[in-house]
Amino acid sequence: MIRYTSHFLQKLENMLTESSYEVRYEKGNFKSGYCILESKKIVIINKFYSLDGKINCLLEILKVLNIPLEQLTEKSRELFLQLQSSE
Repeated sequence: MIRYTSHFLQKLENMLTESSYEVRYEKGNFKSGYCILESKKIVIINKFYSLDGKINCLLEILKVLNIPLEQLTEKSRELFLQLQSSE
């Protein structure tokens, strides 16, 4: 199901953007590779991570955040539900 491509990364980023989160890639000392600023709805991911690492971080973030399904487009909603069912 999970394809480690830049297109799949873009789909995950779009999912967060549709739910009002801003995705940034910056350098930092994040133990988990990412940081979530929930009050400002910003997600920061280590920019030095490989493509696989960035995708894995976004997948973890999507599990942690409470994403309202009604804000997602139909395609994003389908992908989100597929990702949840594959846990």
